[in-house]
Amino acid sequence: MNAPAIEAIDLVKQFDGVTAVDGVSFSVPAGTVLGLLGPNGAGKTTTVRMMTTLSTPTSGTARVAGYDVLEDPDMVRRNMGLTGQAATVDELLTGRENIRMIGGLYGIGKKDLARLGDQLLEQFSIAEASDRPAKTYSGGMRRRLDLAVSLIASPPVLFLDEPTTGLDPRSRSDLWEVLRGLVAGGTTLLLTTQYLEEADQLADDIVVIDRGRIIAKGTPLQLKQQAGNASLVVTVSHAVDLPAARDLLARTGSEVHVDVGARQLTASADGIADLTTVANWLQESRIEVDDIGLSRPSLDDVFLSLTGHRADDEEVPA
Repeated sequence: MNAPAIEAIDLVKQFDGVTAVDGVSFSVPAGTVLGLLGPNGAGKTTTVRMMTTLSTPTSGTARVAGYDVLEDPDMVRRNMGLTGQAATVDELLTGRENIRMIGGLYGIGKKDLARLGDQLLEQFSIAEASDRPAKTYSGGMRRRLDLAVSLIASPPVLFLDEPTTGLDPRSRSDLWEVLRGLVAGGTTLLLTTQYLEEADQLADDIVVIDRGRIIAKGTPLQLKQQAGNASLVVTVSHAVDLPAARDLLARTGSEVHVDVGARQLTASADGIADLTTVANWLQESRIEVDDIGLSRPSLDDVFLSLTGHRADDEEVPA
């Protein structure tokens, strides 16, 4: 009952002597989201292709819903859905016809398929456009239809390979809400992305992969802590109070950076305790502030500290 929904076990993939994936291992508990984070060419898509039976590992294996991708690929495919980087819907068919076609391939009866189709069209907010050809859909609508089609057989595990690439911020946010709903219903997600904000928003745990190797694992908060302490940021109401405020922040033992133009002071902090202490000092000294808060390192900071380059830097595709 406690077996992981997804497992990668020492996965290796080589192409013409070049190692694209080099000993990748991780597990994903049922009903959670794993973010596989890395730049273009890091090996994310190659890893997903091996885990979804689209590519045979050079060595190692994977298990999906308890089934081994090498020993029982048919059962793996029966228990998973996959949404690739590009929408794969038939643009000449309507949204409803796309769902009907894929459902028929799964052998779902017409009555059940009609009910399920209506449910998915409503769930993904494309019911009103369900009888229009998919070629008339916006990018966000096509992506939602692609995801709906991948869920036609109600798989317990869903692989999403950069599902929001090319979407505008609104469509991306809408899709995030859909994915949160799936997880709330018990679906296990493996999400590959190079959008650091996306991993932060959706993932319970993150695996950072670079040049085919895992370089870090942990929750978003744990990874951020690897990039350094949080920063305490204070904006005083009056520039004349900057020297006194600086002296107060220095009492924490941290170096204080002062931005005179912004009336802002920044110092490293251990957490809420430092914020509360400094807030009390400022109040006792009658120094008025416009804002005070903690700023934690971003996942972008984490990736830069781990790899020496940012997640959106171009790499050789893998």
